[in-house]
Amino acid sequence: MPGPGTAGPGMPGPGTAGPGEPPGKRPLPKIAIAAGAVVVLAGAVAGAVVLTGGEEKRRPKTVAPSGWAVAAGKRLLADPGLAYSGTVTAHGRSLRLRLRVSREGVASGSLTAGPATALLVTAGGATYVKAGQAFWRDQGGEPTRAGDYAGRWTKAPAALFGVDVRDLLSPKAIARLLAKAPAGPAAENVGGTPAYRVKTPRADYLFATAAPHRLLRVQTAGPGDPRFDVTELTDAGPLLAEARPRARALGGAVDPALRFAPGKPTFVNCNENVNGCTVSVPATLTAPTGRVPSGARAGLWVTITADGRALGRCRTSGEVPEGRSVTLRCTVVGPGWRAWMQRAMDEPGRHAYQASARVLGEAVAPGEVARLVAAVDRERTAAGGGTARPTPSASVPTSVPTSGRP
Repeated sequence: MPGPGTAGPGMPGPGTAGPGEPPGKRPLPKIAIAAGAVVVLAGAVAGAVVLTGGEEKRRPKTVAPSGWAVAAGKRLLADPGLAYSGTVTAHGRSLRLRLRVSREGVASGSLTAGPATALLVTAGGATYVKAGQAFWRDQGGEPTRAGDYAGRWTKAPAALFGVDVRDLLSPKAIARLLAKAPAGPAAENVGGTPAYRVKTPRADYLFATAAPHRLLRVQTAGPGDPRFDVTELTDAGPLLAEARPRARALGGAVDPALRFAPGKPTFVNCNENVNGCTVSVPATLTAPTGRVPSGARAGLWVTITADGRALGRCRTSGEVPEGRSVTLRCTVVGPGWRAWMQRAMDEPGRHAYQASARVLGEAVAPGEVARLVAAVDRERTAAGGGTARPTPSASVPTSVPTSGRP
């Protein structure tokens, strides 16, 4: 019989307002700068630096806390969570956002554009998207690499969803921002409701002027100047129950910010081996340039097929060294491969098999999933929701062929 199969064609590179909106909206800076402490929560005082006489000594200046800000902050810290609805603009297209955010910043929701929908989850401070190929091609800004991300949890690109959910939209974070930023004049309205505007470098928050000073709207800096109407959640349990399986499925989530150029793939110890077939693929990090980002990882997804059907799949990942090049190997095992290879060995003739593979940036290593799920469970326990039973997850295979014959 012929020797081990060799690689076929090379693989392609990775990555295949609401009513009553106030006029005169101020431009928002694109960089984050700590705001001066003017409005504070209960029991806190803000320090201001002043110069006195010719001595130029720094002395603290006590600012009395605003009563409405104290009440608004207390209400936020008591909220189980907040629900947001609005629009974001990505690549010139408007997408409808629906998002529920827990007190600490766990979130779950969706982005919708016509018939295309993307699921969202925020865990560990990062937001991830899962959508089909049509979404990535038409709304996700990846027309040539849509197949790389289709059906996979993917770290949300800034151009698609550039909102820091945990630091800008969680009740706890907003209460913290409220303590540092001044309120504008109470001359605006949201849907006919008079509102205070609290300005921060990355977002504006509009609170009802009437007690209990409910948060009405958030307007964040970014493409399309996204703004979201806000309602309070009475129970975070359903949100956290939805977020948990999504967080559990994040192992191997990909990162579009990491791009790789794969080398020639090869089969290793496949022919006449019913126990498994290994595929080896070298790859070099091409983006970002400069130093390799800390913790950057490359992921390899492989599917072996023959006679028009899949014989098995495997995946692996590894850290990218400072030299930017890494070789990844994974082995397909199981009854599909074993039965096919045994039949090929028993029947004279030529029996072709192929391997499809992709090398993509990895945003979440499989070993990190337990930490993300544990964070959701801590909030569920605090909210009285208990701990959910584990549920399995799976990644979706893709296809770039290389072939061999036993």
